[in-house]
Amino acid sequence: MKHALTKLPLRKLPLQLCLITLATLSTFTLPTYASSHREAPFITQMPKVDGTDFYLFKSYEANKAQFVTLIANYVPLQDSYGGPNYFMMDPAAVYEIKIDNNGDSVEDLTYQFKFNNVNKDAKFNGVSIPLVVSGPGIANLDDANANVRESYTVSLITNKKNSSRKSRKSTTFKQAITQVGTNDPTFLKPLDNIGNKTIPDYAAYAAKHVYAINIPGCSVPGRVFVGQRKESFVVNLGETFDLINLNPLGAVTGEKNDLEDKNVTSLAMEVPTACLIAGSESVIGGWTTASLPQTRVLNDNVKDASSSKEVGALRQVSRLGMPLVNEVIIGLKDKNKFNKSQPKDDVRDFGSYVVTPTLP
Repeated sequence: MKHALTKLPLRKLPLQLCLITLATLSTFTLPTYASSHREAPFITQMPKVDGTDFYLFKSYEANKAQFVTLIANYVPLQDSYGGPNYFMMDPAAVYEIKIDNNGDSVEDLTYQFKFNNVNKDAKFNGVSIPLVVSGPGIANLDDANANVRESYTVSLITNKKNSSRKSRKSTTFKQAITQVGTNDPTFLKPLDNIGNKTIPDYAAYAAKHVYAINIPGCSVPGRVFVGQRKESFVVNLGETFDLINLNPLGAVTGEKNDLEDKNVTSLAMEVPTACLIAGSESVIGGWTTASLPQTRVLNDNVKDASSSKEVGALRQVSRLGMPLVNEVIIGLKDKNKFNKSQPKDDVRDFGSYVVTPTLP
């Protein structure tokens, strides 16, 4: 992950804005050591909207030098045996990847993901089955043996600042991202990796869910994928939060990795660099958020299969750019506040935690 801290004034650098230089400038690399799991008291109640990792880097595959990869991971600590319902995303939530391309710590571009889950209600002898699959050998998009169909849409929201001196308000434009060739705005998410009887070749099955996409304003297609991936970090979570009860030689002596058998759900995009930058500015910042409707009403009507109704304006409940900021820097009393805050307010609201860190 590349960071070009010298390209922005220090006073404008938020605590959790992940920065990347997109030009061939001299930069230095800051390694990321751990990700974000259950970092605030409130988010522990809502794992489907708990952001675990955020990555922003120049694509490194062949012929992809002019692209940037954006990855926002959600739903921490997934066990591969986590059936029978596994780890679908929350259809009431809005998941977003935000890009700042002019150094003011306010998003200029937002890639917004919304999900929809459909129970196909497969039956055996006229009785609904209890599983998310109705048979083995799942291999294709929207396979007939998949009893649940999880889909999503992606929109690009452009935030254009008003140039008038009399008004600092901005205007937003929302446009659908669609599949190349069909212009279909709906994408399918693969089932989680249930096992090799259900999905004999999971890698091949999941690869069919990588879509070439039309991004508004881009002359070159991008790509998108949403699905379960192996947790990529190596960290001894138990000992870390046992007051840093770690073996300093762990890397040599084989300190255990508590995330070895865990998965996450990735929202991954590959976007042409030219579609992310503004003018001659070669640095962009990014972060991810998740939001929920402000009111949830539990449904007591037994004739209605839904358990709750979500209404009201969206409220941000998760935020992540750089890892471990909320876990080990922000004070316990402000962890929920941080998850609903904006990068532009970091210095004002949380600067003291950086100036006077308490964990050491």
